[in-house]
Amino acid sequence: MNPFLILAAFALVGACSSTKYDTKIDALKNNIILNDSAIVVSYANTITAKELKTHLYTFASKDFEGRKVGEAGQKKAAHFLKDYYIEQNIKPAVNDTTYFQHIPKSYFPEGINASENVIAYLEGSEKPEEFIVISAHLDHIGVKKDQIYYGADDNASGTVAIMEIAQAFKAAQRKGQHPKRSLLFLHFTAEEIGLQGSQYYVENPVFKLENTIANLNIDMIGRVDKHHESNPNYIYIIGADRISKELYYVSENVNNKFYNLDFDYKYNEEDDPNRYYYRSDHYNFAKNNIPAIFYFNGVHDDYHAPSDTADKINFELLEKRTRLIFSTAWYLANQDHKLVKNKDI
Repeated sequence: MNPFLILAAFALVGACSSTKYDTKIDALKNNIILNDSAIVVSYANTITAKELKTHLYTFASKDFEGRKVGEAGQKKAAHFLKDYYIEQNIKPAVNDTTYFQHIPKSYFPEGINASENVIAYLEGSEKPEEFIVISAHLDHIGVKKDQIYYGADDNASGTVAIMEIAQAFKAAQRKGQHPKRSLLFLHFTAEEIGLQGSQYYVENPVFKLENTIANLNIDMIGRVDKHHESNPNYIYIIGADRISKELYYVSENVNNKFYNLDFDYKYNEEDDPNRYYYRSDHYNFAKNNIPAIFYFNGVHDDYHAPSDTADKINFELLEKRTRLIFSTAWYLANQDHKLVKNKDI
């Protein structure tokens, strides 16, 4: 057979497959309907800059000693989160009795003490066995040469965002607005030493990993980087389309309907030299074929420095970004079907 004809045939098949793929993608995009707008906004608006500020000034205070994994400050941070969920009457997730997923010292590199992930959850009303995981790492660098690395943006900002998101979902539940799917509020330890807390979780999931519909991971959302000083109304979105184009469209539609942040996909490029897609806890979910979004404000001069302090957080912007993530989680938790994955199209 003429080799050129063979190539032409493959090209034709490829073109047909591509057309079918594009048609299905367009169908996904067009079928996303954002109902109950007033309800979503009412609960999103319970997330306030004032409450975020109160939580963050505590979480990034000197009392927590930089929250180094396995050390006293990180333990204090974990108990702070546990006490918060108890106060909010949000259930524990580990064996339904404790908020801590204990990780033994033997799991970590030499010199790192035992630690724990903090996990709370709200049970879904119709599909309780399916989960949306909202995550952020609670640890930071600790103390070096008598200087505390406060980690206000990295990652007290993501931690307090989850606290407020959980409170908003609980407020909805109290008024009978139960999410269809369950929500897992997951605070990872040991991110700073190589995503160890999230790796332990996916190896030892509290609930079946295959029932995790999506992971929304928050790591540094309280500041503005140099690229956006003239327009702080932005957020970097990383990974949204890698496993599920539908997740990308849900994310886009929620933002366009309610918040109009500038979604910057710069760091989502396959050839991103920073490789941020591989550098936060969502990646351990993505490796397991779970659709994920990494929310990020980019680095700044205070990144991994003692000067990353609470007074430098833009709390109004943190509020808006947190409301965006809550609203995205709301629609993922309540849509009728699981997210369609790219491999299934």
